[in-house]
Amino acid sequence: MVEVKNVSKQYGDKNVIENVSLKIEKGKITSFIGPNGAGKSTLLSIISRILSKDTGDILIDGMDIARCKSNELAKKIAILKQSNYINVRLTIRELVSFGRFPYSQGRLTKEDWKHVDAAIKYMELADIQDKYLDQLSGGQQQRAFIAMVIAQDTEYILLDEPLNNLDMKHSVQIMKVLRKLADELGKTVVIVIHDINFASCYSDYIVALKDGKIIQQGATENIIRPDLLKTLYDMDINIQTIDENKIAVYYA
Repeated sequence: MVEVKNVSKQYGDKNVIENVSLKIEKGKITSFIGPNGAGKSTLLSIISRILSKDTGDILIDGMDIARCKSNELAKKIAILKQSNYINVRLTIRELVSFGRFPYSQGRLTKEDWKHVDAAIKYMELADIQDKYLDQLSGGQQQRAFIAMVIAQDTEYILLDEPLNNLDMKHSVQIMKVLRKLADELGKTVVIVIHDINFASCYSDYIVALKDGKIIQQGATENIIRPDLLKTLYDMDINIQTIDENKIAVYYA
């Protein structure tokens, strides 16, 4: 379990995260939703220790992350940020192998390569694994980076807008893979996501943020409600139930 206790973060005089507390259940998918500037990505980065917090505590399985060695933390948490740029010419396979660095320190074993191969297969990249990243579409690059995170084989997987640059087919593929990681392998997945319908259909829990504060958190069916979404997004959103999923209709 991840426990966030009274965490705050300021940039200058602006509170980006303000006194946030939450618990993220193990083996489930938790989505952070909310408008631009809500603090979703900042909170994700603080949980992974990419960003420092100003106040508060973050515990993973009861362990204070502030006291963890970086290499040990990298065996517990994998994170993929929203913008990824590597100034080296790499193939997909080489990129994915970077996910094994916390274990191999660059000297990959047969066991490491098994994880690399499995991650490439998960993301349906086997037929293009020897292509260079600069030869790929944006969607293919995104899938390659997600494969790298999967290869890291951590209990906790944090993804910042993983559906960026993906078409409908591959967006669904990513969400199904994440669902499979949680249901079959017991991974704990936390995602920042803008499409509330993907959050609704694939998440167990949702944390709704606005202006650096948690508006509400809980089981998905308790968050996807017209009144709460209006508070969150300042617009009327009709909710319809389709195949037991709550679908937000906000295009009309």
